[in-house]
Amino acid sequence: MAAVEAQAATFAAWQVEDVPFGDTLNVRKYPSSVSQKQSAYPNGTVLQMTGKCTGGVNLLDIAGMPEWKQKQTVRYRWCQIWHDPAQNGGFVTGWVYGRYIAPH
Repeated sequence: MAAVEAQAATFAAWQVEDVPFGDTLNVRKYPSSVSQKQSAYPNGTVLQMTGKCTGGVNLLDIAGMPEWKQKQTVRYRWCQIWHDPAQNGGFVTGWVYGRYIAPH
């Protein structure tokens, strides 16, 4: 299963955007604001997206849309990322809220 997730991680790069000044975007274990926080990233951080978002949205399916429409499509959804919160090579999946990401 890890091999499948690793392949999916190379799918799309989106970046953290519109997080209020001095704050960071939390990455959660599950797609919920009350789920365990894994990490946090500031504006401008490029994220490796798996392509999967809640509500059945697939980033690959919307990649051809204008950027504003892609952002609008994921605005109220959680999207899955592939990241290394401990920075030790231990990559895991996590979830970020779509309001704060944009195509890179």
